[in-house]
Amino acid sequence: MRCAAAHGFQIIMKFIQTDIPDVIFIEPRVFGDDRGFFFESFNQRIFHENTGRNPHFVQDNVSRSRKSVLRGLHYQIGQPQGKLVRVIAGEVFDVAVDLRKSSPHFRKWVGVILSAENRRAVWIPEGFAHGFLVLSDSADFLYKTTDFYAPEHERCIIWNDPDIGIKWPLAEEPILAAKDRAGNPLGQSEVFD
Repeated sequence: MRCAAAHGFQIIMKFIQTDIPDVIFIEPRVFGDDRGFFFESFNQRIFHENTGRNPHFVQDNVSRSRKSVLRGLHYQIGQPQGKLVRVIAGEVFDVAVDLRKSSPHFRKWVGVILSAENRRAVWIPEGFAHGFLVLSDSADFLYKTTDFYAPEHERCIIWNDPDIGIKWPLAEEPILAAKDRAGNPLGQSEVFD
């Protein structure tokens, strides 16, 4: 764990460093009683204090996918996007792949279960490909981005590239969009310096 963020005297979220230090898992503290629950899903000041980053989010996206849908591995080369991602219904296995040639973690990946139940979020900075596999009957996925969607800059790396070696928790063959089936291997893809 990198550190815990405090608001007053209460810890309101934990920032957990991964094997790729720039990708950070965030666990909020949930305050609940017989009425329901409350938690802060994002706090700019606390995020900056714990990551050194001060992202300016310009777009929020929501997608719904059914069980065994695999989306990714997506990124934008010309207008790279940092993403803060979470699941608001259901459960997914979420993955980030480092595409920065200058990084000691180039070609490496990290993955985590995100669910409505665990309420975790993941910060994926610019320079990474992102994908997820739906584990529940369906999942609603929410992500904030630091740049706008630009289809002319969108790229896709094939989800099962052996040079990356993601260990997807597959119970059956994944359901893929045509663009994801046609993704390139990493060795034939544009990457970041």
